[in-house]
Amino acid sequence: MHTVILSAPEIAQILRKVGRDAFMDEMMERLSDGFRALGEGRLATSPARSGFVRESNGTGVLEWMPHHAPGDSATLKVVGYTPSNAATSALPTIIGTVSRYDDATGRLTALADAVVLTALRTGAASALASSVLARRDSRVVGLIGTGAQAVSQLHALSRVFDIERVLVHDIDRDNADSFLIRSKFLGLDVRTAPPETIAAQADIICTATTTEVGAEPVFPDRDMLGHVHVNAIGADLPGKTELPVELLRRALVCPDHREQAVKEGECQRLAPEEIGPELATLIAEPERAEAARDTPTVFDSTGFALEDHIALDVLLGFAAQLGLGTAIEVEYHPSDALNPYPDEA
Repeated sequence: MHTVILSAPEIAQILRKVGRDAFMDEMMERLSDGFRALGEGRLATSPARSGFVRESNGTGVLEWMPHHAPGDSATLKVVGYTPSNAATSALPTIIGTVSRYDDATGRLTALADAVVLTALRTGAASALASSVLARRDSRVVGLIGTGAQAVSQLHALSRVFDIERVLVHDIDRDNADSFLIRSKFLGLDVRTAPPETIAAQADIICTATTTEVGAEPVFPDRDMLGHVHVNAIGADLPGKTELPVELLRRALVCPDHREQAVKEGECQRLAPEEIGPELATLIAEPERAEAARDTPTVFDSTGFALEDHIALDVLLGFAAQLGLGTAIEVEYHPSDALNPYPDEA
């Protein structure tokens, strides 16, 4: 039996042939369908992720994120988060792989890189959250943290909103400056600005930083627009948060995965009664968020495995359309299932 391996060049080929916009649009549509099914109770959610902290190259984590689709398949993403990678290894902060297993036999059916899928599905989820929580006439986007995730955040938002201006900030000025080049394909007015300006002028703010555990908020809770919507991406460890707690307490805070968010998202600083409905509920019942569009809102995005399951579906679907993917016999299946040794051994 064969496992379909999607190589790095093949993934790049898929993105080029399908196109950035078409790929993102498909990702958003499929995620929207998945969240709606989850919110309507037609789909079971994923378990919270697990993992361990690593100290071998600065503080980082290695996590595994499983999703089970009974009667069909299971998807497992293993992801490493290593903030020091760019400086020490010329590698992305987030590295991972995603694998697919047949539910009937447990055999490995597909394997692919998860870096681009993680970036795109996270951006797509933020755009979906913004579509139900932010004002429809939002025109100014602020990005705090301008790494790889910022590109897909802005790209996805541009598929939903008529963006007129983008304000960006990063503690690494080179990252902020290069973002103007990396986002050039969107044709938007992108300029650098301090966090104070972003907080005061942006209708939608996305935070995707590598801030340290226990650090100060990445922007001040001062002179903010009364209808500001924030997509909080970077809180992914106990004690690591990005937003001012005062903003959280006056905002409608909606997590993607409540169990995860109370452990390592922005919700870890809130009492249970201060946490709003999950994104899946709002996608299924958008009227529940309508009144909140003119008030502060926060999407607490910790990222969970259902998103990766759907993202892999999207990638495999495009690969099949284009005839890409290499079938390899990864698993060793002896001729006699009861004997692990080959006949000639």
